[in-house]
Amino acid sequence: MSVFKVASRYAKSLIDLAQEQGQLEEVKSNIDQFVSVLKENSGLRAVLANPIITWEKKYAILEQLFKDKFGTSVLAFFRIMIFKGRGEILYNTAQEFLREYNAIKGIVEATVISAAPLSAENLDALKKVITEELHAQVLLTNKVDASLIGGFIVKVGDKQIDTSIARKLDDLERYLTAQSV
Repeated sequence: MSVFKVASRYAKSLIDLAQEQGQLEEVKSNIDQFVSVLKENSGLRAVLANPIITWEKKYAILEQLFKDKFGTSVLAFFRIMIFKGRGEILYNTAQEFLREYNAIKGIVEATVISAAPLSAENLDALKKVITEELHAQVLLTNKVDASLIGGFIVKVGDKQIDTSIARKLDDLERYLTAQSV
């Protein structure tokens, strides 16, 4: 079974548990913190994925890091996953939890890639347009790619709008190449 499917099933069970206990927002907050810590600490991800390290040591590390910050249900969930030898997919499961949470809440993630960082005003204006178009709450992130030269690319799910100068130059090059044949 693929890592995605396994992570998705664990994430779904955590969502169900959180909803059943009326703790969805608290669990979501804990998972946000967990993802943030793992993003910044590749060493911790490596420890969780290492099959040589016992499950007790892996859980002890997580417990030391998060026992005063996380609810008991999240820590118990981590313990079960690690005990079952699924420590290597804890990060994937946490990301999948956030994706499923967003789906439940009607939140759409969008990314704008630009040649330079966009101002807060431009991001707000773009977020407003996307929100009105999709009729959903939008989480917008800005990534920078100087190779775009100018313009931007907006990605929402599997849709993409590319207004970059780099793409326009590529289109022009293809057109001129086709004309010279």
